[in-house]
Amino acid sequence: MNNKKKLSPDQSKELIKVLKARFEKNIKRHKGIEWAKVQAKLEAYPAKLWSLKEMEMSGGEPDVVGYDKKTGEYIFYDCSDESPKGRRSVCYDHEALESRKENKPKDSAINMAADMGIEILTEEEYHELQTLGEFDLKTSNWIKTPSDIRKLKGALFCDRRYDTVFLYHNGAESYYAARGFRGSLRV
Repeated sequence: MNNKKKLSPDQSKELIKVLKARFEKNIKRHKGIEWAKVQAKLEAYPAKLWSLKEMEMSGGEPDVVGYDKKTGEYIFYDCSDESPKGRRSVCYDHEALESRKENKPKDSAINMAADMGIEILTEEEYHELQTLGEFDLKTSNWIKTPSDIRKLKGALFCDRRYDTVFLYHNGAESYYAARGFRGSLRV
């Protein structure tokens, strides 16, 4: 494994402490899930801890939102109130980034997610997140866009306004200070 994508023992211990505190503070997000089992999984997969640290450092506030009985994996989503601050002002993907001739954003949502070792949320996952609280009342987030829409140069994003989750479209090359992306990670 690449040492750049591995936390030191002290970093791992500190991150686990942060994740445990968030887990205990937000029990309603993961009813029936025991922290000790989550921690054991995290300690068994150090590369996943590195990805969670990347989510944390970019403002995502990752937390456990579920358990997949088929795969035996715990599911983490970014649970920050608004779009993670360190992941805003990005276009949708690398193709969109390359298509811009002027005023290019610093990166794209898909590139950043891949670099972090996480997946961008799907529409279904975004709606699922919104059942756990009220997120993105002031910001919006790119979501995984179907290939038929992407082939036509479009991309999808969501937010929550008026106590409703909205799905929108935009050119994939667009970017805004209040639009970023949320990620998911399976451990």
